[in-house]
Amino acid sequence: VKVKDRVEFDGKLLSLEKKYYVLLNKPKDFITTLSDEKGRRTVMDLLRGAYAQIKAIKKPRLYPVGRLDRNTTGVLLVTNDGELAQKLTHPSTEVRKVYHVILDKKLRKEDFNKIAEGGVVLEDGIAEVDEIAYPNPKNLAEVGVQIHTGKNRFIRRLFESLGYEVEKLDRVFFAGLTKKDLPRGKWRFLREDEVRLLKHFQN
Repeated sequence: VKVKDRVEFDGKLLSLEKKYYVLLNKPKDFITTLSDEKGRRTVMDLLRGAYAQIKAIKKPRLYPVGRLDRNTTGVLLVTNDGELAQKLTHPSTEVRKVYHVILDKKLRKEDFNKIAEGGVVLEDGIAEVDEIAYPNPKNLAEVGVQIHTGKNRFIRRLFESLGYEVEKLDRVFFAGLTKKDLPRGKWRFLREDEVRLLKHFQN
């Protein structure tokens, strides 16, 4: 078998390329894409240091798993493991995500209950969350939301449909990963135990 040969086993394409897994604490005003035709900054601009540390002769093509919109911050996984990326973004995997939300005004109790009980209808169906909470009883404009859906701009659309504007949206948890001890705009390679945890989603 030569390096350029295409090798399949049990219908799956085998790759000799080493897999890399990078955790980024995404800052605001960066696009979650490999490049941008308008010349805007992308998350890949923040990962030049990661590429520099990879000693491979041919640098791997890392890409973000899923999307965080331009104004959303927080946990973002970047990898060249296409199979894992596909699993983590597939609806059937039901990957857990937790967001810290700051609204433009206090979330009324009746709206809180409506969200908790799945009573909000968006243009693409009923907006269901796994959990919603007030993390800070002194500030009811601050909300914690746990979801497993991958619908586009779901959190923002959910609150907008009830007359609120999301001022800050921060993903604090994704598929078992958190941004603990990782400052905004910084990245790190995942530890082996974290990679094993992610692989669990492949079952």
